[in-house]
Formats: sequence, structure tokens, C-alpha cells
Amino acid sequence: MIKRRQTLTVQVDNINIGSNSPIVVQSMTNTDTADPVATALQVKKLADAGSELVRITVNTQEAAKAVPEIRLRLDDMGCTVPLIGDFHFNGDRLLKDSPACAKSLAKYRINPGNVGKGNSGDDKFAFMIKTACENNKAVRIGVNWGSLDQQVATRLMDKNRNLGNPKTPAQVMQEALITSALESAGKAIELGLPENKIVLSCKVSHVQDLISVYQELSTRCNYPLHLGLTEAGMGSKGIASSSAALAVLLQQGIGDTIRISLTPEPNGDRTQEVIVAQELLQSMGLRDFVPQVTACPGCGRTSSVLFQELARDIQNHLRQKMIEWKNKYQGVETMKVAVMGCVVNGPGESKLANIGISLPGSGETPVAPVYADGERIALLKGDNMANEFMQLVENYVHQRYGK
Repeated sequence: MIKRRQTLTVQVDNINIGSNSPIVVQSMTNTDTADPVATALQVKKLADAGSELVRITVNTQEAAKAVPEIRLRLDDMGCTVPLIGDFHFNGDRLLKDSPACAKSLAKYRINPGNVGKGNSGDDKFAFMIKTACENNKAVRIGVNWGSLDQQVATRLMDKNRNLGNPKTPAQVMQEALITSALESAGKAIELGLPENKIVLSCKVSHVQDLISVYQELSTRCNYPLHLGLTEAGMGSKGIASSSAALAVLLQQGIGDTIRISLTPEPNGDRTQEVIVAQELLQSMGLRDFVPQVTACPGCGRTSSVLFQELARDIQNHLRQKMIEWKNKYQGVETMKVAVMGCVVNGPGESKLANIGISLPGSGETPVAPVYADGERIALLKGDNMANEFMQLVENYVHQRYGK
């Protein structure tokens, strides 16, 4: 059992972040926010996939003015997911000129590294924090090493040079990230933002650096922490890197909300990052989102592609059905399904699952036993085995979770 780090609890509309609350999955749109139709549709799609918070870019006057319409369109579609406004450089001006935008967002993300420098930057930061206070909004102070506050970095580099045993440049950079986040949080509190309205993040793009930064940050504050490997990359690289970094921290009880920052394939599905985040949390036993499918990798005994196709189809089917099932069948997200390809481990894995099928391998009798709760309930054969198994799964869900 993983012992979670105890933090303050930050409420973002109907979602709690921190302390003993479930680790929250979030994502971000890549549409032009100035297009309220496209953005609302993508937010809805991300929410349907399981994103519990969705961040949108607010970078222009047109984008800021579109936010209230996006919120209204989502409400009309029955989508209550909280919206986070991602502000850089000109956030103070956009919030000032579009008060309806400030009200429509559930949380603001502020990057202290690019708010501005000197008195001008302090004034911009102060205006954004005061706007959050006036509208009772939460704030994520999100530091990123690609846009680190250079005043903080320079100050710490100068201090490091005078040490008898100076730290490495990488260590100073990590300390600069943490210092920037904590000092900015302190300024926000001085300006009137309650402690329980603050979430912190210190994002980098290298696995070991991310682990080191968050391990240290977690010992120096009790704010909820947003985890994410920034610019993780595309495909298997991005998935592997993000999972490697976040799994270590989550295992140590660090992290209260996560995002998997995948670069999608051209015209790819943005919801992949949501699915990866859910599967990471579920594989670690931290949350349950959708029934899990156990499937063998295949070998020379499984010459047929039937079990591969069935494993793919049943996994997609279960995820699609969860939109309907999650409000109808309590506990169905914990269900385990097995789709196995031969007699070696097939019957055993199928009996251990809630419901499973052991398809015939090469040279085996062309029949497939189906087990539910350890007992054989059917023996399928012929070309319609896949559809028949799908129906048996549907029946099992209704009988087991429909009470």
C-alpha cells in the first residue's frame, strides 16, 4: 500500500487535489482557443476519455473572449469538467480586459518565469493573483526549466560560485526551479491568496532531473504537486519516459495530479495522453478507471491472430462502454478480463480473471472455454467466438455489477 504524502487540499470546482483525494488526471487541448466550437468539442472528448481537469491556452484577446462561450457550450453538452487557463507573458492584460474569462475558468496556471522582470513583472504577477482572489480561483504556479526565471537562476549561480564546495550547474538549476516555485507561492500568499488555493509544479524534460526536483520539493512544502515530464516526446518514447519518472515519484507518495505530455502523431488522437495517465495509475494500484484486459504476448503456439484481434477489440469496447457503465454499474471499473491465446497459461489466467477466454493455439482442439469467477460457463467454437465472448462479457457486467 503506497502511503501518500500529506498536503493541503485544493478544490477546483467539484474536484479535490491533494491529501487523501484520488490522484487527478488532467490534459490540455491543442486547438486554437479562439475557436470556441473546436475547443469545446476537444475538451468534451478529453473529458469523456477520463480527463478530470482540462487546460486551455489563453494567449490572445480573442482566446480570452472565447472562454465564456466554451464554458457555456460544455455546460449545454452536460460536460462539467473544470477549465484551467494557461497564461504566459500577457495574462494580466487578458484577465483585466476579459473579466468574463476570469470568472469562467476554474483555475489559473501562472508561469513565474515569463510573467516579466523587475517591478513590471511583480505588478503583473500581483494583478493575476489578486484576480484569482477576487474570483475565488485556485492557481497553479508552474515553473518550467525551459522558461526559468533568470533572475532567480543568476542569483543562485552567483551564490554558488562563492561556496567552498560549489554545486554542479545541474544541481543549481534544480534548486532554482524549486526556489522560484516556493518564492512565487510565498508572494501569492502575501498578496492574499489562501494556501489551500495553490498547486505547485517544477517541470523538466529529463527523467532523473524530474525525480530529484520533486523529491526535494516535496520535503519543503505541503502544497499539492502537479507531476509531468514536460516535452516528453512522441509515441513509445514519451510514454516510457513519462511512466519511468512519474512511477518512481508516485511510488514514494509524491504527486497529487498528473499529466502525460505526449506529442501526438500528425492528426493523432489527443486522448492518448489521458489513457496513458489512467493506465499508469491503474497499473500501480492507485486508482481504477476501466476494466483491465490481461492478454498474452503470443508465441509460436499462437499462430492465429484471433486472440490479438479479440484482445484489441474487447479493450476498445470496454473503454467505450465505460462512458455508459460508470454511472450504471458500480465497481465495474475494477473488473479483470483475460484474453489468452493457448492452453499453456490460458485456462489459469482466465480463471483468475473475473471473466476470461482461452482461445485455441496452434494444433489445439478448436474450442475456447470461457470462465467467470473461476468456473467454466461456456465452450465457444466456430467463426463467431469473438462476438459470443463480447456478449458473455456484457451479460457478466449486468449480472455482477447491476445490483
